[in-house]
Amino acid sequence: MEKYTKVQQGSLSSYQTIKDTGSQSLPVSEVVPKDPPIKVLFAAFEASPFMKTGGLGDVAGALPRYLCDIGVDTRLIMPLFSSIKEEYRKNMVKLAEFYVPFSWRNQYLGLYKLLYNNVTIYFLDNEYYFKRDKAYGYFDDGERIAFFSKALLESIEYMDFKPEILHLNDWHTALSAVYLREMYQGIDYFRNMKTIFTIHNLKFQGKFDPKMLNDPIDLERYPNARRQLLEPDAVNFMLGALNYADYITTVSPTYAEEVKDAFFGEGLQEVFSRRSSIFRGIVNGIDYDVYNPKTDKNIFTNYDIDTLADKKKNKKGLQRELGLEERDDVCVIGLISRLTDQKGMDLLCPIFEEMMDTLDVQFILLGQGDKKYEETFRFFENKYRGRVSSSICFSEGRSRRIYAASDLLLVPSIFEPCGLSQLIAMRYLTLPIVRKTGGLKDTVEPYNKFTKEGTGFAFQNINAHELLFTIKEAVTLYYDDKETFERLIKNSTKQDYSWKTSAKEYKKLYKELLGK
Repeated sequence: MEKYTKVQQGSLSSYQTIKDTGSQSLPVSEVVPKDPPIKVLFAAFEASPFMKTGGLGDVAGALPRYLCDIGVDTRLIMPLFSSIKEEYRKNMVKLAEFYVPFSWRNQYLGLYKLLYNNVTIYFLDNEYYFKRDKAYGYFDDGERIAFFSKALLESIEYMDFKPEILHLNDWHTALSAVYLREMYQGIDYFRNMKTIFTIHNLKFQGKFDPKMLNDPIDLERYPNARRQLLEPDAVNFMLGALNYADYITTVSPTYAEEVKDAFFGEGLQEVFSRRSSIFRGIVNGIDYDVYNPKTDKNIFTNYDIDTLADKKKNKKGLQRELGLEERDDVCVIGLISRLTDQKGMDLLCPIFEEMMDTLDVQFILLGQGDKKYEETFRFFENKYRGRVSSSICFSEGRSRRIYAASDLLLVPSIFEPCGLSQLIAMRYLTLPIVRKTGGLKDTVEPYNKFTKEGTGFAFQNINAHELLFTIKEAVTLYYDDKETFERLIKNSTKQDYSWKTSAKEYKKLYKELLGK
């Protein structure tokens, strides 16, 4: 005969199976229950492949899946844009429809659910605000995004899921932290819910006419919200989250320190310093399944570190595609970037002709941005016909071919919260040349000519000729010391910048926040 008895071990209760032997009880087995998974609702205004305009879309499209893989029950919530493809819509299940109180309005909301890549995704449907082809760029962006911040909270009670943590991303979700504290945490269902706010791009804070605090935001009547959202001439959505969130993160440790300084802080440096005890940086990752030169169908020839010689076949293939002189021995420098001052174009352009006149290199550009830089690189292409290619556009397929064909990739940013191009370059066995800032500093170990170590090349100051000297150092190493150049490539393959690494850091943070 068997019976069960509850036993106490420290702070844990468990059950033991006891055999009734008449005279004594002997423990046969012990079952210790596992902790239930942490429940996280990951909120973003865009997520790949449904809607993507930049790095936020990449993060929101990848990180929840990797969190699920390590035992964090992570669900994504985003708007149901009209441009989302039918192949996804046809598999959505409608969970509820209801009305959201939004200032004096009661706005319809439909809640849909989709299982994609083993992640549950909730879509919020309101045609008035979300029947748009693009995510942003409309006259009523402030109202649309404030509605999303309120609606995602209202939708939680209609889900088949009760989150412990709201993980909010960029200014598009910032008001959710304010609404939760001021309007919802008095309700039992929301009482213990925590918030994490992640900054992906500090330049975009969501600043609007201060009158919006009353209508449609409806927070004018809350003194604390008014005090912590208003600037002298604007209501600042991001400022609200920075003041209200239980924890703040950004996308690299170095950038988390830089933004405490006025040069990088975009006017919010005081808040970052004041809340430094709950502010940290976690480096973004890339999807190693997507960015894999061994399997990528966008490139001419697949390769890996064991077949590094095949990388030259990609160089010749891209030279042929772009009309450059076909030489597999020439050093190819790539640049995949927005063409703006922030990305270091004002450092590169003044020294470009000196670089091309003194070095045996080919240069391949892919990007668009400020007209002055677009025209400048068209001029360079015309002047250095057969050695320079300037594609003033963006093409995912061509970007992969540039990563695969290049020997060096330029990332000379003035500031860079994290940066993905240097991570992708190293994945494609291409050495990055970066400025020591933000995530670039955190992810690229500069070449040391004495120890022969490093994973790329780096310069410190915002100085055009310092950039030129670093390019010359890298090109010289390429031609004069192939063994060391390949050693740096092998070093870069030992770094793990996949989302697996980042997900583990976020899981630690979630556990810390919940006291687990």
